[in-house]
Amino acid sequence: MNPRLKKAVGTIAILIFLALYAMAAVSLHGLLPKSFLIEMIYFAIAGTAWGLPLFPLLSWMNRTP
Repeated sequence: MNPRLKKAVGTIAILIFLALYAMAAVSLHGLLPKSFLIEMIYFAIAGTAWGLPLFPLLSWMNRTP
């Protein structure tokens, strides 16, 4: 696949994933008990965990043919 096309497909996939991830994280937040400490820990984890599933996609996007 053309590197330019791979980057375009990957960018669209990242944007879709991030939108779905954000909606899921906010929806899951509603199920947590109302505690400042729990919310702070949850958002610290949710705010950094989105990058882990994207590593394979980013690797695929930057791989040369």
